[in-house]
Amino acid sequence: MEIVEQQPQTRRDFLYLVTGATAAIGVGATAWPFIDQMEPSADTLAAGAPIDVDLTPIAPGQMIRVRWRGAPIFIVNRPPKELDTLKDKKLAAELRDPESQVRQQPTYAENWSRSVKPEYGVYVGICTHLGCIPQFFPEPSATTPVTNWPGGFFCPCHGSKYDLAGRVYSGVPAPYNLPVPPYRFASDTKLRIGENPPGVTFEMNSVVQM
Repeated sequence: MEIVEQQPQTRRDFLYLVTGATAAIGVGATAWPFIDQMEPSADTLAAGAPIDVDLTPIAPGQMIRVRWRGAPIFIVNRPPKELDTLKDKKLAAELRDPESQVRQQPTYAENWSRSVKPEYGVYVGICTHLGCIPQFFPEPSATTPVTNWPGGFFCPCHGSKYDLAGRVYSGVPAPYNLPVPPYRFASDTKLRIGENPPGVTFEMNSVVQM
């Protein structure tokens, strides 16, 4: 597996682009490389302060993972084809809460994409069943990670499934959609996690379940 390290954009950040990991899960998945970006500093994290994430390295089809308040945050750049899938009524019929009626997100993410900008999905990467970290398998597959995989997030602990909007499927152990943290766009290329858009109040302690 080849790992390419880039120079940081902000203080004490580092960025990994994993180019080979997805090759093992199917040919189609090679279009979905995974990036793991760690956030500024331990004292910043402990204080729960907002963190800024540079979106420019994330091509369509890529996902990054950062930590905020000790929790993994998934940020996905979803291509137009995948956005069309999220609006498909056939998919909605397979989901437990397709309209995001359970309060697992701020009001500005109570929409079909569960996001401020449809192309960018931002979720707390903690399964709502028993707190495991779901894995990213965005491409549909006949065999991986399970039979007739539709694409999205999969929790290997007990088989819970989520689509690329973090919406949980029916018939799996997880009861709720993945939470959406407070966030806003500080600029066209900078995401600020932990801070709401002006005029909006939302805290993570208001979600039904982490």
